[in-house]
Amino acid sequence: MVDNSPTILITFAIYLAVMLGIGLLAYKRTSNMSDYILGGRSLGPWTSAISAGASDMSGWLLLGLPGAAYLSGLSAAWIGIGLLAGTWLNWLIVAKRLRIYSFVASDSLTLPDYFEKRFRDNSKMLRVISAVFILLFFLFYTSSGLVAGGKLFETVFGLDYTIAVTVGTIAIVSYTFFGGFLAVSWTDLIQGLMMAVALIVVPIVALTDMGGVAEATSRITAENPLLLEWFRDASTGEALTLVGIVSSLAWGLGYFGQPHILARFAAIRSEKDIGAARTIAVVWSALGLFAAICIGLLGLVYVPKDLADSEKIFMVMVNFIFHPAVAGVLLAAILAAVMSTADSQLLVSSSALADDFYKALFKKNATQSELVWVGRFAVVGIAIIAWILALDPNSSVLGLVSYAWAGFGAAFGPALIMSLYWRRMNRFGALAGIIVGGVTVVVWKQLSGGIFDLYEIVPGVIFAYIAIYVVSIMSAAPADEITTEFDKVENHA
Repeated sequence: MVDNSPTILITFAIYLAVMLGIGLLAYKRTSNMSDYILGGRSLGPWTSAISAGASDMSGWLLLGLPGAAYLSGLSAAWIGIGLLAGTWLNWLIVAKRLRIYSFVASDSLTLPDYFEKRFRDNSKMLRVISAVFILLFFLFYTSSGLVAGGKLFETVFGLDYTIAVTVGTIAIVSYTFFGGFLAVSWTDLIQGLMMAVALIVVPIVALTDMGGVAEATSRITAENPLLLEWFRDASTGEALTLVGIVSSLAWGLGYFGQPHILARFAAIRSEKDIGAARTIAVVWSALGLFAAICIGLLGLVYVPKDLADSEKIFMVMVNFIFHPAVAGVLLAAILAAVMSTADSQLLVSSSALADDFYKALFKKNATQSELVWVGRFAVVGIAIIAWILALDPNSSVLGLVSYAWAGFGAAFGPALIMSLYWRRMNRFGALAGIIVGGVTVVVWKQLSGGIFDLYEIVPGVIFAYIAIYVVSIMSAAPADEITTEFDKVENHA
């Protein structure tokens, strides 16, 4: 447990008060579902880029990735390389087209809404099946954030784990309930900047204390020469297999199907801002990923070796290095990372329930105010289920994130990219891709050994692309109305 100084407690209290204040401010600007789900498509490049990165990286950037580097050494960096490549490609090939197409397709507000309107699916099957997968995988993803929050409050304040998870859940739900997308995006901007500062400051101070890079490298090598090898896992001494490297790099495939990240693309105020946003997002991600790996490597030789849970190395280093006043701010960055992702996930999930289930299936003439309140209460309901899943103190943040990440990447990534770039794709192909991708991840996860050790996102994505192509070709071509709209977007992009 780190020093639970009153100074740290006061810092956390001030931070939470600011976040709730932002939520209440955004509440006054939220009058309809467009405001609640996409903030009225008003995000500038800094807000869209940083909030996308913060909601993407979550608590695992400060807990899971440093913990992996602490155990396995530099070989853990393969995940970071895949994620950085995925970030750049997502902004390059998806952002602009999705911003244009989601608006042209009858101002689609959610990913299921986009699929339905893009393919004129009057059966509602695309919308409902998409929403089902969103709710399924976001329960695990949101749960990972609550686990990270629980570990933070448990470590910093010595709280019982159950109480710690509960405190974190209440904090996140409070401002998401009131403010919707604007609150989430504005707070994510602040939280993303806090995460970046914390990640950069800690290894710089540690390196300075250790006498520079050369001395730090010497101490790490003395501890275990395998820690600085790219192709060998320092925790086992075994060489990385091709399956292992591909699995790590394949994390980058997940970006194209993450609803909470894609929402930032649809919400940016103009496609003209996307170039600047892409640069900001890639630089932020590169700095954060590099620093997280450094924290794990340096922590192994910088702090006493009595750490039972490697995912707590960042917290221990912060307390070891800094005065409680500074430590409070840096530790609040973990809460920022947790909140920035969990709030986005709760918002997308509540949007799926309000817009894609309640309005689409039960009350088509629901008023905007009614839908906003359905979405708000859905936040509470979904958070309760995620809280129950998070109560296991042995849960791994990285493990929960990897499953949900693969699920979204395989279920929605291929379907989205093909819908943006392939004129011949139809609703049957989209439905096949979503179902095959999502189901493959669930089934593959249950298998183990040999080829089944391959990260489940890889077969999920491959099979989804095949399903989309085969089913689209074998069924009727899309109507002229759909291809005309596609050509309009193609010309504009």
